[in-house]
Amino acid sequence: MEQRNLGYSGLRVSAVGLGCNNFGGRSDAEESRAVVHAALDGGVTLFDTANGYPVTDRGRSEEILGRILGPRRKEVVVATKFGIPMGPGGEPGGASRRTIMAAVEGSLRRLGTDWIDLYQVHRFDPLTPVEETLRALDDLIRQGKVRYIGCSNFEAWRVVDALWISRSNGLNRFISCQDEYSLLHRAPETGLLDAMAAHGLGLLPYFPLASGLLTGKYRRGGSVPDGARLATTKPLSDLFLTGRNLEMVEALHAFCEARGRSMLELAFSWLLSRPVVGSVIAGASRPEQLAANIAATGWTLSPEDLAELDRLTDAPQPPVPH
Repeated sequence: MEQRNLGYSGLRVSAVGLGCNNFGGRSDAEESRAVVHAALDGGVTLFDTANGYPVTDRGRSEEILGRILGPRRKEVVVATKFGIPMGPGGEPGGASRRTIMAAVEGSLRRLGTDWIDLYQVHRFDPLTPVEETLRALDDLIRQGKVRYIGCSNFEAWRVVDALWISRSNGLNRFISCQDEYSLLHRAPETGLLDAMAAHGLGLLPYFPLASGLLTGKYRRGGSVPDGARLATTKPLSDLFLTGRNLEMVEALHAFCEARGRSMLELAFSWLLSRPVVGSVIAGASRPEQLAANIAATGWTLSPEDLAELDRLTDAPQPPVPH
């Protein structure tokens, strides 16, 4: 498994990371154990979770991951997030100092660890000054409870603003962003990726397979596979199963078939060709899914391939000078 630096930091992560949002929800403890062991055996070193996972039992994902890793925890990079309310009796939401100090202790306890490798703000908190958030996170790094910090779902200008505040005040800064990015969702290309490249941040794309649309299982006019996430989760189905997305999927199928490749190879290899991408965060409910994700990273796309993919998908167009 290829290892990459995450942005301009010393944090090394595997090119494929394991998203653990299914743990304790769609995957029970034993199913999760099988996936984690397959990931470790396959060279995956980045495990990404959050105190808000899964939505049906917040915090359970961290508990399961920590229990499975056990003594192997020191061999891997554990990334988690805070900011989503935990519910009655749990940590509050937001990114205030009060929230952060409570949330980090809860995550450390559930993960069964003394430190978090990458601690991420799950989403922007409009009620808390960013400087307050950054000072609290800086304190956690100085205390040794957190090694690096990142953000998720921040607009490009908010990322740059946070970096400026950190630099101006001598605070540890974000090293990464975690955002939705795939061949079917290219919104980060409208400013975020340029800002990240200019400031040396690494991207951890989530939903790299567009919730399954880029696995090759979905075809226009076909039925949704039984047991698939899009068959059981209506909000995701409404978001992804659009006419435009299915039209692009058909074009991408033809692109892959002409080159003797799979849709899975295309989805992973295209993301890993983007300069700012550190690790592709993908969930898996079975060991064979994880193995397929790992095996899908070896396609080196040519400049002509990349240009054709821009044509086939909703790639943002550069402004026309006038």
